[in-house]
Amino acid sequence: MTDEPILSGAEPFFFKGNDIGVLLCHGFTGTTQSMRYLGEQLHGAGYTVIGPRLKGHGISPQAMAKTTAGDWIDSVDEALVELRKTCSKIFMAGLSMGGTLTLYTAAKHADVIQGAIPINAVVHIGKAEMAGVAFDRSMPETLPGIGSDVKDPNVTELAYKEVPVSAFSQVYALAAVTQDLLPLIKCPTLVIQSREDHVVNPSNGPRIVGLVGSGRVELLWLDDSYHVATIDNDKDLIARQTIAFIRSIAGV
Repeated sequence: MTDEPILSGAEPFFFKGNDIGVLLCHGFTGTTQSMRYLGEQLHGAGYTVIGPRLKGHGISPQAMAKTTAGDWIDSVDEALVELRKTCSKIFMAGLSMGGTLTLYTAAKHADVIQGAIPINAVVHIGKAEMAGVAFDRSMPETLPGIGSDVKDPNVTELAYKEVPVSAFSQVYALAAVTQDLLPLIKCPTLVIQSREDHVVNPSNGPRIVGLVGSGRVELLWLDDSYHVATIDNDKDLIARQTIAFIRSIAGV
């Protein structure tokens, strides 16, 4: 793919704990930096946690331009294989497109994922300006980035400052496919959604709740964070609620 080095802070992580595993997935153009705090809190609660770096992320926009949604799915599946080697029960949480991948994985691996926690996930983009870019061959190779939508002025997300235009069509396809797969999700699902989000329309939260096929679907609204909520003002609330949700299912 590329010989470029991984950006400092974008490295994948693995925290060994008990036999309850949690797979954490970062978002579109983002890095594992956005999920590390949640991973540390989950590990502190005793769980084994893995945070893969999605292919093409945490390196350069040029590296990302060479990847597809299928590559990002492969990154998640590879981490899932690793987690299953030592863990008897598997949960998954993700931010933004990582939340989309959480839902996709819960649908495609319904026999494996015991609980899903999508955070500001997208299944319906609904932005004409993004749709107009997706297949426009006259566009430049990159456009200004969408990262670091954070309310806390002291926090910055490690994300690309430019977005490869080729990636827009990939995220559109992933969101659309995932939305149609939602009825196949049977595991308990905790949907976490910021009320004020400048990247993903907050209507995605209720949309997901209404379409997921599980008999247990909960919606937690965040009042003090923007899109990158896992490193924003509500990060501790997210960690507490995620741990409580997993415990209610795993019993540990």
